[in-house]
Amino acid sequence: MSTAITFSEYGAPEVLRLTEVTTPEPGPGQVRIRVRAASVNPIDLKIRSGLMAGTFPAHFPVIPGLDAAGVVDAAGEGADAAVGDEVLGTAVGGSYSEYALLDRPVAKPENLSWEAAASLVTVALTASRVLAQLGVEEGQTLLIHGAGGSVGTAAVQLAVADGITVIGTAGEHDIERVTGLGATAVRYGDGWVERVKDAARRGVDFVLDASGAGVLADSVALTGDSARVITIADMSAAQHGVRFSAGGADQAGYSLPELVRSAAAGKLSVPVWRTYPLAEAAQAHTDLEARRNRGKAVLLP
Repeated sequence: MSTAITFSEYGAPEVLRLTEVTTPEPGPGQVRIRVRAASVNPIDLKIRSGLMAGTFPAHFPVIPGLDAAGVVDAAGEGADAAVGDEVLGTAVGGSYSEYALLDRPVAKPENLSWEAAASLVTVALTASRVLAQLGVEEGQTLLIHGAGGSVGTAAVQLAVADGITVIGTAGEHDIERVTGLGATAVRYGDGWVERVKDAARRGVDFVLDASGAGVLADSVALTGDSARVITIADMSAAQHGVRFSAGGADQAGYSLPELVRSAAAGKLSVPVWRTYPLAEAAQAHTDLEARRNRGKAVLLP
């Protein structure tokens, strides 16, 4: 037996409880890791609250969490890692736990901390996927809403590295950091459209909305075509003819091993805001719902 965070009903962060669970056993191709870090993603909050019940129906009790980094302590037949290897990846059956299963473990570079390794997975894959879905190319101009957030930050770095001109909306506290990543940062909020127009003299070719802040209508007007706008955060996308990207079958973009290599080379990073003991997962969810965070929240089992 081991410990994990579970919830047995939809609700507020308080439904998250530290409980005793049966330690999972790896199947063919899987590894079990002793989790050293598990990152908290916005989708974890939506699943826990029941907002995603139609897409991800729960089979209670649920161990939440997608991303994990840790040390392999058991390997199934045909697994791509061996006992003792340091790896990261997407957890099968939840990552807020002492032990987690990974289908496709990726070796953790020595110069990547456990917190950084766990934070990279969903964020970097999401940013890479939506850029590929948009089809934005070198020399074009991309507007990223929420450029100071985790996915926005990763998208800025990937786009700039591909020779794309990036304009990013961000809060006042993130302007300097987003600028340092190679984007032209503009303050979000009232008047953002004019500020973006001033920054993009040649116009905006594509828009990635990672904010969910009600910017889709104006974003479509900026590009002149709803097909040039994509969101990962605004559930009203269909009302504007905009694509909502939620992963699934379309996994275009860079693979996780490629993204990890970029991170190891110092070309891609995701800001880690705060770490919490596993038992304080509810507090981590509370802080994210209150938008207190300035980067990733990470659980340390």
